[in-house]
Amino acid sequence: MDYEVVIGIEIHAELRTQSKLFTYSANQFGGEPNTRVDPITLGLPGVLPVLNETAFEYAVMAGLALGCSIAPYSKFDRKHYFYPDLPKGYQISQYDLPLCLDGGIAFDVDDEERFCRIRRVHLEEDAGKLVHAEGLADASWVDFNRAGVPLIEIVGEPDLRSPAEAIAYWRAVKEILEYLGVSDCNMDEGSYRCDANISLRPVGESELGTRAELKNMNSFRFVQAALEHEIVRQREILQAGGKVVQETRLFDVDSGTTRAMRGKEEAHDYRYFPEPDLVPMEVDSAWVEDVRSRLPELPRARRNRFVAEYGIPDYDAGVLTAERPLAGYYEQVARESGDPKAASNWIMGDFTALLRDAGQTVEETSVRPEALASMIRLIADGTISGKIAKTVLEQMVSTGKAPERIIEEQGLVQVSDTTSLDAWVTQAIEENPGPVSDFRGGKDKALGFLVGQVMKLSRGKANPQRINERLRALLSGGGA
Repeated sequence: MDYEVVIGIEIHAELRTQSKLFTYSANQFGGEPNTRVDPITLGLPGVLPVLNETAFEYAVMAGLALGCSIAPYSKFDRKHYFYPDLPKGYQISQYDLPLCLDGGIAFDVDDEERFCRIRRVHLEEDAGKLVHAEGLADASWVDFNRAGVPLIEIVGEPDLRSPAEAIAYWRAVKEILEYLGVSDCNMDEGSYRCDANISLRPVGESELGTRAELKNMNSFRFVQAALEHEIVRQREILQAGGKVVQETRLFDVDSGTTRAMRGKEEAHDYRYFPEPDLVPMEVDSAWVEDVRSRLPELPRARRNRFVAEYGIPDYDAGVLTAERPLAGYYEQVARESGDPKAASNWIMGDFTALLRDAGQTVEETSVRPEALASMIRLIADGTISGKIAKTVLEQMVSTGKAPERIIEEQGLVQVSDTTSLDAWVTQAIEENPGPVSDFRGGKDKALGFLVGQVMKLSRGKANPQRINERLRALLSGGGA
């Protein structure tokens, strides 16, 4: 029997606020354990939470960007479970009246568009972190620095049909949140992670199969591996006539397999009830429209516009819009240089490589977009060759100097006058009789070798196009 894979992703993204969701303690990764805490974070008796207004606005921004409607009335709830990293014995979250509802986003898989519906986006506080002591199998420590950090949970519908689709969707949401600036989505620090629900059902069936939940993962590679393993595991169970058990499972990185963690909880297991210490939220529609008007152009829309407006390939547009600062940098270079494709080539190639080697980002580099655009214009008007430009760009990244100044200081102007070129061309012809004979015998490839020899003699300063012209003229017996 053939089975269809059904996957739903629940994404947790920490919001990039200065303080925690209900208190003044710093929302900052790391630090000495239990130093970013306070009575509210620790859940001490008699304390009252106060909602972080910025976190609330960020959640609305995310909801709008993910195609959701914003609920005019929303509230917080207490989600009860007992675990050492949850100091109050409950998590302040949202249950039946979430902030954002009924959204969805388009994304691409193998150049084909897919769509995943989003059931809800709600606000909640993060839990603390358990640190398992090395060498002490029965001991763990608790760090509450992360407790109370604002999270949004993005609950997707089970619309994904393969691990590749799940990863593409998860990436697409990450790009959107980064463009908004509401989360840094730093997966190494755990600020962007997901739970993946996966089940199999016979092809043609509409009823969902029994699902397993893969819990708390923060790596594209590991999520894909975990989903692929779970497909194999569940298919083997079903083909043998068994039944898949609904449970939470963990992915073992070393073995590449999943293992049972606990039975899957249902909503009633958490004994939700309204949070009595926080008033319900009434959301003004005019304010929501003001927030909507301030949203940036989102990555997918920007990609499509780059292709249409600048005529660059889909691949280039995808690379250049992956990060908002890079997209803005490219767009300014493309406009000021007048050559969008050359701008794309330089930024995706040498420029990015040089920044990586220097440990810089486009936000940190001293090479302003107008300077890179100027260098591209200098290539176009013949002032410098592409080869010289590589040297110029290296100097621009390392010194921050303008390309014109570097060219003047180092005498890098491209040579195009016939007298100088003919001296180098003649020398190359005299020193390479074999390739000269090959070219005259009809082997055009030999000309490329001779052009390279002239470039070597000129130390890269000769105009390659003019070299080609002079070689052909002199080798065919012409002169001028």
